[in-house]
Amino acid sequence: MKKSDISNISNAESVERAEESVRSSVQPSGKFGGKADRLFGADPVGLDESARGIAVLVIVGVAVGLLSGMFGIGGGTVIVPALVWLGLTQRNAAATSMLAIVPTSISGVISYATCGNVDWLAALLLFCGMFVGGQIGSWLLSRLPELVLRWIFVVFLVFVVFNQISFVPSRDQHIAMSALTGVCLVLLGVVIGILAGLLGIGGGALAVPALSMLFGASDLIARGTSLLAMFPNSITTSVANLKRRLVHVKAALIIGLVAAVTAPFGTWIAGAVSPRVGSIMFAIYLCVLLIRSLFVAVKATRSARASS
Repeated sequence: MKKSDISNISNAESVERAEESVRSSVQPSGKFGGKADRLFGADPVGLDESARGIAVLVIVGVAVGLLSGMFGIGGGTVIVPALVWLGLTQRNAAATSMLAIVPTSISGVISYATCGNVDWLAALLLFCGMFVGGQIGSWLLSRLPELVLRWIFVVFLVFVVFNQISFVPSRDQHIAMSALTGVCLVLLGVVIGILAGLLGIGGGALAVPALSMLFGASDLIARGTSLLAMFPNSITTSVANLKRRLVHVKAALIIGLVAAVTAPFGTWIAGAVSPRVGSIMFAIYLCVLLIRSLFVAVKATRSARASS
């Protein structure tokens, strides 16, 4: 046998071994590991799927449902850090969070709508912008480095905390709709959609204060409208993320379904407390989350510098 033939066989075997290594690296791990999901492919690796990990997902779902109902948010500000703590990358955690927000927002919308606290036209205009922005955010999510995503999340939290502390919404105002208001709502939706797709949040943490400060909505109407707008946007963004194989489907379903059960109770709490108390409660929660996210981002930055 010629040397060239031996070399070709050796190269072919090397390529085959490399392909086998790649195939094994994308298989799901843990309790749900084994065969890939027939609809969505294998879940991303890394998540702690032991009994302890599943218990954490359920607890996160309970917390997300309460916060979603209380503040009109999708809960991504809780879901993303929790999933990262359980072992997912920031990218996969953000994508998984968007899918979990779907059932959460449906439950919250129903709770707010039954009390008449949803502006349907404003929600439609917001969604039109969020649809475009969500696709841009999902595209950026698959390309930006992990470290950049962490710092964007920190900056976003700083902005939201400042707004919650500095502004107290009214409970008696409504959005005065006009052509200019409609255009501004669409543009706001684009910005929210980009952040939602990029950070794995529903966008309520930005939509709720913006609807109150810029458009004069009461705190309850802002929350109900925010949840309605994020519902279809979370679906379209999740579809894009699923196509890119970024979503841990089982984790998203566990969190989302549990959150859907507890969201109505959060809505009841929102109506029982004053707008000022609600803003303070939200600001305290975000400050705790900000401190933790800042610590993680600084630690990741130091690790990146040490390895370079």
